Amino acid sequence: MPLLLEGSCRCGAVKFSVQSHTPVPYQRCYCSICRKQQGGGGYAINLGADNTTLKIEGKAHLGVYRATIEDDEHEHCEVSSGERNFCRECGSALWLYDPSWPDLVHPFASAIDTDLPKPPSSVHLMLKYKASWVEPQIGPDDATFDLYPEQSIEDWHRERGVWVE
Repeated sequence: MPLLLEGSCRCGAVKFSVQSHTPVPYQRCYCSICRKQQGGGGYAINLGADNTTLKIEGKAHLGVYRATIEDDEHEHCEVSSGERNFCRECGSALWLYDPSWPDLVHPFASAIDTDLPKPPSSVHLMLKYKASWVEPQIGPDDATFDLYPEQSIEDWHRERGVWVE
C-alpha cells in the first residue's frame, strides 16, 4: 500500500493528504523557480504522488502560481504549465501539479508533516541554474545533472528498492 503523506501550510489554513509510491526526498532541484519559491538552501525537494488520491482541506486559502520560463532551454519566454499551489495566508509552498501529467502531483517535501524515509543518495538537478552562492553538498553516491536526469522518479525508487507498493 502506498505511503499516506499528510501535509500542511505553516499557518494551518490548508491541510492535505496524498498517497505516494515514491516518498523518498532524494531529488534536489536548483532551478530559479524552485529555489525562489521554496528552496531556502538553494534548492527544493519535490516528491511524487498519485494525484487521484489528493484530498485538500482549506481550498479557499489556496493560490496558484504559474512561473514564466526564460532560459537557455527555451527559445521564447513561456508560461509554465506547472501549477505551484501555495497558501495565500502564509505563503507556504505546498505542491506542484502539471496537467501534462494528470496522474501525478508533486508535494514539496518541506510541506509534508509525515515522517519521510531517509534517501540512500541524492540527485542534484538543474545545477546549470543554481545560484552563485550555493555550494551543493554532493555525497559519494549522489548523481549530478546540469539539467534533468533521464531516469524517472518511479525508476529511481524501484532501482533502489524503496518503491512503496
